Amino acid sequence: MWGLVPLFWPLLKPAGSVEILAHRMVWSLAFVAVALVAVRRWAWAGELLRQPRRLALVTVAAAVITVNWGVYIWAVNAGHVVEASLGYFINPLVTIAMGVLILKERLRPVQWAAVGVGFGAVLVLTIGYGQPPWISLCLAFSFATYGLVKKKVNLGGIESLAAETAIQFLPALAYLLWLTAHGESTFTTGSTGHSALLASTGIVTALPLVCFGAAAIRVPLSTLGLLQYLAPVFQFLLGILYFHEAMPAERWAGFALVWLALSLLTWDALRTARRASRTLAAARAESATAVPVSEPSTAPVPAVPIAPAREAERMVVAVDPDPLDARS
Repeated sequence: MWGLVPLFWPLLKPAGSVEILAHRMVWSLAFVAVALVAVRRWAWAGELLRQPRRLALVTVAAAVITVNWGVYIWAVNAGHVVEASLGYFINPLVTIAMGVLILKERLRPVQWAAVGVGFGAVLVLTIGYGQPPWISLCLAFSFATYGLVKKKVNLGGIESLAAETAIQFLPALAYLLWLTAHGESTFTTGSTGHSALLASTGIVTALPLVCFGAAAIRVPLSTLGLLQYLAPVFQFLLGILYFHEAMPAERWAGFALVWLALSLLTWDALRTARRASRTLAAARAESATAVPVSEPSTAPVPAVPIAPAREAERMVVAVDPDPLDARS
């Protein structure tokens, strides 16, 4: 669904990007509110209101994802689908760079190599475009920042979207009322079908998130991370094959370098996960053979390596072209 969503936004013309964004905020809150009523999950809201620091972080997340959504909608409707897809290919590299610069994480040599190749890709694309790929960089950095903030907030997918859209709701509604008062709202002046499509932005926003949250508890994180590369791949293919965007040689070279960097990251993460699995299995086997079941043991419990687990988490970077919650 996230990979095919570029086909949806052009259907909302002649509505402008800002109007579409405002409708997306309003109807997303309506959709998740109905979902929360159905599952009767409201306790988190009271707890969040009693924690000013977390509420401030949710506000920051809402602001950052507003920028991300707005730039993405504009990019698709302005004919920059390929460049938008590049943003979500770059996003894992930006996330790792932020982990080093902000969270002081340590990278393995292969990860450093991937970040270096990604930086080289941006340089190649800058030369090819004649300027930095601002759309791609804005989408990548805004969503990486969103993921960093959401890591600190630690809310579930539906709850997080509800909190963020609740903050977005009043400004978005005020803008839509202003458009209506000036006779510029396509929701009230357009056809019934157009109005229904604008209202369906809530479903388009929230439904993939629900599916993502359901998948996250059923498949390994490494698998989930790999599957998420499908979204920008679909978007890239749509940009070339359906929207017929130009792909000169320098752009192909830049994308090839980005894909090389992602291949290095994926190979390194899978290798680390397999190594951690073997280490854990060996530790359990050694513990089982060294300590008789019938006798109490005073031996220390073998330490379970946690660094690979964190690496597996980092594989679940949301590289979808319509991001919602990278930490569901």
